[in-house]
Amino acid sequence: MLAVKPFKIDVSDAAIADLKDRLNAARWPQAITQDWSRGQPIKLIRELADQWADAYDWRKQESELNRYPHFMTEIDGQPIHFMHIKSPMPNAFPLILSHGWPGSFVEFLDLIGPLTDPRAHGLDASLAFDLVIPSLPGFGFSSPMSSPGWDSARTAKAWDTLMKGLGYDRYGSHGGDAGALVGRELGILASQGLVGTHLLQIFAFPTGQPGEMEKLSPFEREGMANLATFEKYGGYQVIQSKRPGTLAFALVDSPVGQLAWNAELWFGFEGAGVGHVDRERYLTHNSIYWFTATSGSAANVYYEDAQTGAGYREVNNPTPTGVAVFPQDFRSVRSFAERSNNIVHWTEMPRGGHFAASDAPDLLVEDIRKFFGKLIVG
Repeated sequence: MLAVKPFKIDVSDAAIADLKDRLNAARWPQAITQDWSRGQPIKLIRELADQWADAYDWRKQESELNRYPHFMTEIDGQPIHFMHIKSPMPNAFPLILSHGWPGSFVEFLDLIGPLTDPRAHGLDASLAFDLVIPSLPGFGFSSPMSSPGWDSARTAKAWDTLMKGLGYDRYGSHGGDAGALVGRELGILASQGLVGTHLLQIFAFPTGQPGEMEKLSPFEREGMANLATFEKYGGYQVIQSKRPGTLAFALVDSPVGQLAWNAELWFGFEGAGVGHVDRERYLTHNSIYWFTATSGSAANVYYEDAQTGAGYREVNNPTPTGVAVFPQDFRSVRSFAERSNNIVHWTEMPRGGHFAASDAPDLLVEDIRKFFGKLIVG
């Protein structure tokens, strides 16, 4: 039996004051250029730091987060935090949502209402979901890390234990970014009761076979260009895959350093996210990382997956799998994904990016409902 206890987010006044003091005492680098070619520009990070220190109200955000039921448990020796929101609708289908890096469970706030209470949001009330929204091991309140070895496959096993421990013998999964790796590993695990897994990305790549690139659609070719941009600038992945422990000293000691590091994926390598990222929501993600001192342990999953290949390995995933591909993202390629995944649903979206739960929640809700609606009937 899984031991579960209620949890309330409660950051001390001293921790909030310390954050503001550190932000106000920050030392700033000298700018070599004003553009994005060498990293996040000082202008953007100064704006975010000023907002965090002077305008952002953590207590307001904390109160909003505590409107939802939070819980703590322990699985395989690891503390696990999760929200558990039950639908008011009878026969709601259980769904576990896995966030990415450098996000948190906060990514899914805009999905909670439409998925759990569709009638109140003008949707067909015959399809509703009970939601379980955990923090990945080492992220936020799922800390401290109990041991090394928490790759995406081990987390997938923990999620299956969590869902079964909550009494759900039949359930679905959704994930994006690091959560997509966990979601695919759940598919590989193919545990009894897992009906399907819905992903924002499948990280499958060309094999070099003659003609495979010529077969790509224009949408997919544009996505490969996005991938080329990531490979040009994506240094965070390399560093976190190799030396997360060294990086951790800077991230857990400097809120400005954490702010800039996490901005790489949220705001983009060339500033694509500047116009549409909700900065207050972004600061809430950062506040959770900061107050729990988990930027280092959150980076650790990249190291663990690099050792085992979890999430990226082309092991057969027999579970019915749906993919929602958003244009301002890496754009998964269906022909590549089908090599080792049971793809039964594929949607190419008209808008949205890497963190679609935040910047295109309406489209994501619709796609999740379509995918699981076809799987759970009967």
